[in-house]
Amino acid sequence: MAQCVQSVQEFLQDAFVPLVAALCSDEAERLTRRNGLSFAELVKPFCRLTSEVHMRDPNNQLHVIKNLKIAINNIITHPPQPGAIRKLLNDVVSVSQPAEGLVANVITAGDYDLNISDRSVKANVPWYSNWKETLMELNASTFYTATTPWFESYRESFLQSMPASDHEFLNHYVACMLVVSSSEPEPVEQFLKLSQEQHRIQHSSDYLYPKWFIPNTLKYYVLLHDVSAGEEQRADSIYEEMKQRYGTQGCYLLKINSRVSNRGVDEQIPDPWSQYLQKNSIQNQESYEDGPYTVISNKSADHLISDGLDIDIRVDGLSNNFKAHPLQLDHPSDTSGTLDGTDFIKTTPSLHESKKSSSGTPHGACLTLTDHDRIRQFIQEFTFRGLLPHIEKTIRQLNDQLISRKGLSRSLFSATKKWFGGGKVPEKSINELKNTSGLLYPPEAPELQIRKMADLCFLVQHYELAYSCYHTAKKDFLNDQAMLYAAGALEMAAVSAFLQPGAPRPYPAHYMDTAIQTYRDICKNMVLAERCVLLSAEILKSQSKYSEAAALLIRLTSEDSDLRSALLLEQAAHCFINMKSPMVRKFAFHMILAGHRFSKAGQKKHALRCYCQAMQVYKGKGWSLAEDHINFTIGRQSFTLRQLDNAVSAFRHILINDSKQPAAQQGAFLREYLYVYKNVTQLSPDGPLPQLPLPYINSSATRVFFGHNRRPAEGEKQAATHISLDQEYDSESSQQWKELEEQVVAVANKGIIPSNFQPTQYCLNSYSDNSRFPLAVVEEPITVEVAFRNPLKVPLLLTDVSLLWKFQPKDFNVKHNEETKELGVCGNDVIGAEVIAEFLINSEETKMARLKLFPHQTGELHILGVVYNLGTIQGSTALDGLDPSTGMQTGKLVSNGLSVRGRQDLEIQGPRLNNTKEEKTSIKYGPDRRLDPIITEEMPLLEVFFINFPTGLLCGEIRKAYVEFVNVSKCPLTALKVVSKHPEFFTFGGNTAVLTPLSPSASENCSAYKTVVTDSTSLRTALLSSASSGDFGAGMGSQPEVIHVPLLDSVLLPGASVQLPMWLHGPDEEGVHEINFLFYYESIRKHSKMCHRVLRHTAVICTSRSLNVRATVSRSNALEDEEGRGDNMLVFVDVENINTSETGVKEFHVVQVSSNSKHWKLQKSVKVSEDKDTKLASRERAKLCFKAVRCKSSDETYTFADIVFGNEQIISSASPCADFFFRSLSSQLKRARVQSSTLVSQAAAKQSFDEAVRLIQKCSEVDLNIVVLWKAYVVEDSKQLILEGQHHVALHTVGKEAFSFPRKLQGCCCCYHCYHHHQMNALHTLCIAKPRRAAACAYMPACIKVTS
Repeated sequence: MAQCVQSVQEFLQDAFVPLVAALCSDEAERLTRRNGLSFAELVKPFCRLTSEVHMRDPNNQLHVIKNLKIAINNIITHPPQPGAIRKLLNDVVSVSQPAEGLVANVITAGDYDLNISDRSVKANVPWYSNWKETLMELNASTFYTATTPWFESYRESFLQSMPASDHEFLNHYVACMLVVSSSEPEPVEQFLKLSQEQHRIQHSSDYLYPKWFIPNTLKYYVLLHDVSAGEEQRADSIYEEMKQRYGTQGCYLLKINSRVSNRGVDEQIPDPWSQYLQKNSIQNQESYEDGPYTVISNKSADHLISDGLDIDIRVDGLSNNFKAHPLQLDHPSDTSGTLDGTDFIKTTPSLHESKKSSSGTPHGACLTLTDHDRIRQFIQEFTFRGLLPHIEKTIRQLNDQLISRKGLSRSLFSATKKWFGGGKVPEKSINELKNTSGLLYPPEAPELQIRKMADLCFLVQHYELAYSCYHTAKKDFLNDQAMLYAAGALEMAAVSAFLQPGAPRPYPAHYMDTAIQTYRDICKNMVLAERCVLLSAEILKSQSKYSEAAALLIRLTSEDSDLRSALLLEQAAHCFINMKSPMVRKFAFHMILAGHRFSKAGQKKHALRCYCQAMQVYKGKGWSLAEDHINFTIGRQSFTLRQLDNAVSAFRHILINDSKQPAAQQGAFLREYLYVYKNVTQLSPDGPLPQLPLPYINSSATRVFFGHNRRPAEGEKQAATHISLDQEYDSESSQQWKELEEQVVAVANKGIIPSNFQPTQYCLNSYSDNSRFPLAVVEEPITVEVAFRNPLKVPLLLTDVSLLWKFQPKDFNVKHNEETKELGVCGNDVIGAEVIAEFLINSEETKMARLKLFPHQTGELHILGVVYNLGTIQGSTALDGLDPSTGMQTGKLVSNGLSVRGRQDLEIQGPRLNNTKEEKTSIKYGPDRRLDPIITEEMPLLEVFFINFPTGLLCGEIRKAYVEFVNVSKCPLTALKVVSKHPEFFTFGGNTAVLTPLSPSASENCSAYKTVVTDSTSLRTALLSSASSGDFGAGMGSQPEVIHVPLLDSVLLPGASVQLPMWLHGPDEEGVHEINFLFYYESIRKHSKMCHRVLRHTAVICTSRSLNVRATVSRSNALEDEEGRGDNMLVFVDVENINTSETGVKEFHVVQVSSNSKHWKLQKSVKVSEDKDTKLASRERAKLCFKAVRCKSSDETYTFADIVFGNEQIISSASPCADFFFRSLSSQLKRARVQSSTLVSQAAAKQSFDEAVRLIQKCSEVDLNIVVLWKAYVVEDSKQLILEGQHHVALHTVGKEAFSFPRKLQGCCCCYHCYHHHQMNALHTLCIAKPRRAAACAYMPACIKVTS
């Protein structure tokens, strides 16, 4: 059970005390009323004796009484009605709440630290975040307090309010005080009147209440004197007369009111009455005067809160008078004989409020400390000289009567052993006894005299004699089958046995069990059964028999009284937790049951406390259904108590917990939450928007996109793909774009990447680098994609969804910005926000919402979160008290009318830091600034469109397309460049390019090449021309991938557009190719934050096979040039059609073979064919042979020699033929540098052959490039098209075969000789001569096969 303030012995002694009646004259009451107290209240704090008292038992042995307490009450002539007692007990429990500030009682049970105190309400509710810290702090405490003061108050009030019964005498009055004021004209006559009144009340048949112990009741005469009124001599003389009339031991002069109440307070006088008046005593008349109360049936007590109304049934109360009991009701219809049935709840003005009002006026205002001592002395004198001698005399008389009637020798006390020493009479089972609970004994019956003597002995703590008498009476009652009397004797015999000093016999728990069963089942008296349970449970607890105590408490729970059941269930729960092996789950289960019964009894605060204490066990254990039930109840109880914030938090916890409830239940939880939340917002409509629990937001999945959405394709126009939120993030692709941007930035800054360079990131996500503040441009939208997830099985409707932000305006061109202002969700002149009117998330769906902001000023923007209205749609079951048909039409969806406005913050955790030793040994996270963009000044914005851009090409095919550049901003742009990893794929033409027509359609049927008509004399003879790589912008420098876009004056004005031709060259390898273009441009005006902008485009080209060109060169001293010099070469070109005709190609025509070199040129074709050109059908091959001679060398100029096989010469030194030649040349040089550096580093150990190799290489080097130009005739849709193309072959070594597309190097390349064997035919003999070294390569036989 719970921890109590009193020990069990103190509790049992105080449960049964001698009762003294007080009968006061009107003038005496007036004197005590000057202190705000009645006479009974005046003496109440002093009714416990501070010293030991002695009396003699019937055997003349001295008996010591310790810590004796008496109860002095006003005479009430009507018994309390059960309904009023129920109201009293409800009020007692209601006003007794856990006291703040007390040290808590924390019980450690296994893995649980259970806080059994008021702070457990704080520590276990879902809205209390520091519950673990609180429990750990409280667990360190070793001090305990009363954990359930409401139960002790209930128990005390219950025992005091028990009506007197005829089967026992414990609640009968032993004596009566007659109180008269000394200021009355004839005090002695007034005493006589009061004495006659008392005699009439006791002996007249008109009064059945109160009950008196013996016919000859002790009368004690008290003369009350007001010291402040003077007349001391008169009071003394009256007192002397009283002593002569009543004896010195039968009267007393009590002097009070020594202090003038209206004078200034010059000393602090303690108020001992407040603690007693706060307790709800049965005789506290004034607290119940004119007090309305409320009756609620059990069925209606557990009402729903959804309608927001509390049921309040008011009944008029009753004004008390001298003759009426303070708990008397005006409703005779309530004739119940027990205290159970309908429960009462507290009303206004409640007992607690009346106590507050009464406590506002000081008690004892006219009393000094001397008066306190006088009252205390008065009680002691009354007890020593009046009460105890009277009780001692009565016990002796009863003992003598019993001895004479039963004919026993000596006294009953001495015959105890003889009575109980013989054989025991077997007791009949309780089930065998017939129902004779209605049997009544006459007052003079010997059995009642024994019981009367036993009760008197018990009241004066003579427990051994009391036990003997109870035991004797019990046997007599059982023999007579007077079950009510027998149960009472068994009950008190058990208590007496326990209280005997030295514990001569064990506690007879079976006595109590029999008494409880008799009261409950036979006598149908739940009040007496409850008293038995309260007494026995406390005794069992003191003996650490918690299991038996819990079973006893649970036995008495029933449907007839919710309040009693709740209190007993709570005590049973405490028994389970105090066991040697604490039963934690049983504790929690019974606390839930207690909370439910508290709720039915109208005790909402106690119900809330019980559920919160049970939550300690269920929290975090995965019992989601139990947690949902507890949190739901906590939310409802909090709402009833108008603790709206707590109610919202409890319902919020249900929703954010992964609920396993069915859809209908989840819908009910959600509607309850919305209803409660709406009440909260109505209390403070201007308050800050609180956090909403639904839907879930995956903050880390938030993506931010800067800029406009790209325009779609229009006809033949294809917009640059750029980047959008619809594209998946690819880390490899992102790295490629970053490298391309670094290349172009380095070229734009003369080969140096600036230190403040920040790669452009248009789309930020969890994979991007978010450590820096992103840059956004004023007047360009910022799109935030928020990932919403609905965890419930019911749909959620969000309305008026927008972003929550904070903005600090700044002018980045001014160095010192002192004034900054913060703005919230308002101010569309600074930041425009897009609002989504409706956003429906279906059950268990994850859905993205894209919200936009439009910045109109430069500064620092911080996106804080999302603000929206949360609601549900029609279709689910109606909430209690609400009609879903009242839903409102919102767009296409119909809401059920319940929607609340709130917010959710976007809090993104950065990546974990793992660089330094400190970061590795601790858990630290870096910043994530994707939601904190810096708004920069206006920048130019470029859009690129591709016209007639193909999706499929033949390998080596040349196709002419057009590119349109549009400046859609208000700023001119300049320094337009494009960078790509495949510069050999496209060209804008060189400086020698002819002017292109403005419209692409004007040259649809023209050749992509620059051609001239040739005469027949020049057939098969070389036509010479020359060109420099610089003329074609081929970028022969360190960055050949960066290409300048030729704009007029290098500037594109705002709103202007320009179309430029673009020649495309199909890659030499078949397949699907992704080619990335990065367009770079700057603003004419330099900005401090953003220096440039980029635009991305990815072209996807599918290439098909066309021609395979192989060429070799060999020296021929037999051939001479025009000047008669030797040292000429033969060039063999092998052209094969490897097209499979799947693309509709009928045949290829080789129309021209050109050479370009700084040292060699083709002179003529050696074999003259009759055909003007060479036709190749599928899988056909043509072999061509040309004579090559030396030409004048130049460092910069290349000599182009064209050998034409048709009527038109393609000028190979002009665009686009020369462009692609120079681009392929630079790509070959780049690949050669990479391969040579790799192979040389691998063969660094083979230095012995370096000199021989270099010599042989020098003799065999040739720098001659062959370009084979062709036409393909294609049939497509019954139309014949002519396609053009060119293939490049680079001849570097005499005797080595070269190919038009790069062949992968076979072999492991671990052997330096094998590598050069592949590169130079001259090394063949060297490899054969060194077979051991050559054998190191697995590909050596293939090498020998190729070279042989």
